[in-house]
Amino acid sequence: MKRTLKIIGIVIAVILVALIALPFGLDVNSFRPKLESGLSSALGRQVKVGNLKLSLLTGSVTAEDLSIADDPSFSRNSFVQAKSLKVGVEIWPLIFSKTLHVTELTLQQPEIALIHDASGQWNFSSLGGSSGAASAPAANTPSGSSTLGLSVKKLNVKDGRISITQSARSKTRVYNNVNIEVRNFAFTAQFPFTVSADLPGGGSLKLEGQAGPIHSSDTSLTPLQAKIHVEQLDVAASGIADFSPGLAGLANFDGEVSSDGQQARATGTLQAEKLKLVQNGAPAGRPVTLKYALTHGLHNQAGTLSEGDITMGKALAQLTGSYQTQGTQMLLNMKLNAQAMPVDDLEAMLPALGVVLPSGSQLRGGTLSANLTITGPADNPIVTGPIRLSNSKLAGFDLGSKLSAISKLGGSGNTGSDTSIQNFSADARVAPDGTRGENINLTVPAFGVLTGSGTISPGGELDFKMTANLTGSVSTAATQLAHLGNQGLVIPFFIRGTASKPSFVPDAKGMVKSTLTGVLSNKLNASPSNSKSTVIDKFTGLFHRKKKSQ
Repeated sequence: MKRTLKIIGIVIAVILVALIALPFGLDVNSFRPKLESGLSSALGRQVKVGNLKLSLLTGSVTAEDLSIADDPSFSRNSFVQAKSLKVGVEIWPLIFSKTLHVTELTLQQPEIALIHDASGQWNFSSLGGSSGAASAPAANTPSGSSTLGLSVKKLNVKDGRISITQSARSKTRVYNNVNIEVRNFAFTAQFPFTVSADLPGGGSLKLEGQAGPIHSSDTSLTPLQAKIHVEQLDVAASGIADFSPGLAGLANFDGEVSSDGQQARATGTLQAEKLKLVQNGAPAGRPVTLKYALTHGLHNQAGTLSEGDITMGKALAQLTGSYQTQGTQMLLNMKLNAQAMPVDDLEAMLPALGVVLPSGSQLRGGTLSANLTITGPADNPIVTGPIRLSNSKLAGFDLGSKLSAISKLGGSGNTGSDTSIQNFSADARVAPDGTRGENINLTVPAFGVLTGSGTISPGGELDFKMTANLTGSVSTAATQLAHLGNQGLVIPFFIRGTASKPSFVPDAKGMVKSTLTGVLSNKLNASPSNSKSTVIDKFTGLFHRKKKSQ
């Protein structure tokens, strides 16, 4: 028995020695050409690997470095450059039959350069084709799927760095700590994957789903379904704001995206803090939530927003429409419909839209409605449509004192420290050359009705020509003026200055012209013999001036 155990022990020892000695007699670098050739053939790009080392304990071969060439139509630099490539292999076939069976690929600290050109193509689109060229779909496979035979149980990227260059806009953004895990990878089948990364400007991304089969002629058209979770996305730093430079803020969102290789569909909910929508705006004072659903064409780079519910507190606005990307521009054709939004919830959003109120004032109470059309390039859109403010108050702004020169004609015109607004309506047009308001109608119960039109320049200067139809207590002078012209108490004036510091100036010329028009049409026809004297007498009497003796 002892002799038998001794023999068994010797056999085991010999086997162990043989196993330990075999790697020393095996030149794993002899497999390097085969490994390079296999990877190059599978990717359609030239692949170079460095010195190979075999580890029996981990069952892997490690290359000291790796490089994958880029599509020459994009760059002569490397598409991927990694410090090391770890190749999981089946040990027994490798040792005894010198056959390389790859089970796992792991890229350590790779730098991956993604480039998107002005035509909408990516430099990774040709991956998987023969020498970068598109291959025809094979029979008995899904349309556009690849026939390449590379398959591994695990495909990993660890601690990577991805740079994305939008060549049309000459901007590069870097994603750090990129980790990718793909299981049961094959070109011809669907496979699960997870992606995590640190976003440009801070924040994090997690993507989890399934993709495949790999599209043979354009890898970017590979079908996929995934869930997305993003935290603290810097909107300006991420590249989302490239088409609209005024857009900024921090966003969190959860959503789902799916692509059939023709169209991508995305749904989800986004919450933005410190949101800014225009270049001259300021961050919003409270979070804004967007619930969205959109469809994007992968070939024509155009899409439709079928749902865009924007909420701030109880204020709800609905944004829908279409867009088209053309090189460096995104062209919009959108509608914004908002009905009876509570002003108290909406007021904190006004700075983000570039809306400036008189210094020290604040809108309180009431509702705001709008039905707007948004067209043109996203960085300089034209916004048109009616807006209406009802039963609100401009707190901290005394309209009566600002209109003091006019209120002397119309009586006290006292609105107090706040200005109550029964109604404000206008047809607005916001464009790169400034803002214009037509058919303005402002009803202030303590003062009257102000109507007119005017503009706000890009620099914020006001130029409005208005008319005040006073309904409060009126002065004797104003009564005489109204009686003289046989018209209601209507006084023209200008609004100038800036939105933060407006000034109200009576239009004396317009006032005289309006009165004389009324006089000439009503008095001259009645008594032509003394009409001239009547006009002069009444007008000079109105302003307490005496005629010179004849």
